[in-house]
Amino acid sequence: MAEMAITKKRPKNLDLPTIRLPLPGILSIIHRISGAVIFLLLPFLLWLLQGSLASAETFAVVKGVVGHPLAKLVLLGLIWLYMHHFCAGIRYLMLDLHKGIDLESARLSSKVVFAVSIALTLIIGAKVLW
Repeated sequence: MAEMAITKKRPKNLDLPTIRLPLPGILSIIHRISGAVIFLLLPFLLWLLQGSLASAETFAVVKGVVGHPLAKLVLLGLIWLYMHHFCAGIRYLMLDLHKGIDLESARLSSKVVFAVSIALTLIIGAKVLW
């Protein structure tokens, strides 16, 4: 049985821009990217935290940097990455418990993750950044 080779040639689509992923697939890719970006930017965020706690002068410098509109936009993006990663992680924990595995509930939970992460980003961004 192990010696039998599959002779059927499956078509391969190597043109990446033409591949259309379903929403759960897009959510999965963004979840992985958000985790990597959060991990890679963690030293920078810890450096900002250390600078804000070191002295009053460095706190003023950090406050000035974070007060810039471009920095606020970057921080808003980081908040969204974190919220998305958090909400998608809860979704994956539920999938590990075999909750919401069927196609319709998987699509619905993907939409819920995007909606909740955007809503939490707007709420936290409004409270913290402005």
